[in-house]
Amino acid sequence: MKLPSSDSFARGFFIASLALIAMVYGIVSSWWGWFPAPQIGEAHRTYLDVSRNWRNDIGLEPTRHLVAPNDTGTASPDRGYEQRPGTERAPGYVLIAGLSDDQDTSVFAVRLMDTSGQEVHRWPINYENFDPDTPPQNVMLHGMEVFEDGSVVVTFDVGNAIARVDQCGQTMWSVRGGFHHSIARDGAGGIWTWYGEDMVRLDADTGEKTFSLNLRNDVIAAKGGDQRAIFDIRVRMPDDADGRVTYLDDPFHPNDVEMLRPEMAAAFPMFEAGDLMFSLREPNLVAVVDPQTGILKWWQHGPWFKQHDPDFEPDGTITVFDNATGAMQSRILRIDPRDRRVTVDFRGTEDEPFYTWRRGKHQTLPNGNLLLTEAEHGRLLEVSAQGEVVWTHDMVWDEDSNLIVTEARHVPEDFFSNGVPSCNETIASR
Repeated sequence: MKLPSSDSFARGFFIASLALIAMVYGIVSSWWGWFPAPQIGEAHRTYLDVSRNWRNDIGLEPTRHLVAPNDTGTASPDRGYEQRPGTERAPGYVLIAGLSDDQDTSVFAVRLMDTSGQEVHRWPINYENFDPDTPPQNVMLHGMEVFEDGSVVVTFDVGNAIARVDQCGQTMWSVRGGFHHSIARDGAGGIWTWYGEDMVRLDADTGEKTFSLNLRNDVIAAKGGDQRAIFDIRVRMPDDADGRVTYLDDPFHPNDVEMLRPEMAAAFPMFEAGDLMFSLREPNLVAVVDPQTGILKWWQHGPWFKQHDPDFEPDGTITVFDNATGAMQSRILRIDPRDRRVTVDFRGTEDEPFYTWRRGKHQTLPNGNLLLTEAEHGRLLEVSAQGEVVWTHDMVWDEDSNLIVTEARHVPEDFFSNGVPSCNETIASR
């Protein structure tokens, strides 16, 4: 039976109204994070992640650990280690942390390279020895600290452990928990890292936690809450006057903490030995805090963007790895905390590309050069104080891909107390 035209119009209007209401709600819910926008977004991200990395997750190919060598879409088949003619690299060794190119021995490895780019030692890193509950192919070796006896401490992205292993990769100690991807020795038998939102000091010999400073409870809340506005950048406003301000997802993303050592304290008269410098990626914040009171002594938002790895330097300045995410040219910035003057030590150019949209480390070497970890292209480079590239090292996986490099560390020629570490191969592969 044919409906009257008025009924057809009413039904069409009702359906159109529902569609309009759904569209408006969809827009508003995406703005304000109402149901089901977060759930739909998470489902979409999960789908994309699984579709891209299913081969990794069942152990066929480590796609989560592979990157393009550059942003041009082409890769030289001859890439690897290259020292530029007429340059002089800093003497010593370079340790490189990341995926192992020998998956039959261990999923991860720390490699020791000499001044000719040749591997002279390898630490196999078997994550399953520290955390048997998480598939090792789904975590990533990131933080690394090396000791004079040839042992290393390692930690992991998306992992649940921190561990110290000897020169053969055998576990000396391990601690379960959500430790972050930076580790720094304090020169007094301790190492500093993040555990969730806690800056923690671990005993380097045992892994025992000896100190903890919580970001929200001890720092943001210090001085009666007067420091809150320095941190509360990534928040959501309430819908009404009685509502509470809430944090967005991952509002801070801590990615580094290190202690001002006594031998460097004289260069920083506004600080004291034992003060902690930390980096929060999401608010673009680098700050120095008194660990006993939680009171900030210095802080700055930018000009870095999504930065990593701020370091105290012997001349009283602070250097920062500025990822400059989205700008396609990462930089190493130097800031004087006394007058906040910022200079550029090195930046990527069209002729000398240097860009990693996330991760990345830097180290000022004894001769004034910089050792740079271009993580998301799987490349290392050393540059002179004048910005001249001394050498580059692509960590090649295959014709098209490099291994992600998460950390590189230079040590002097006489660093190891018993010479270059070595180990029996049968022990290393157990």
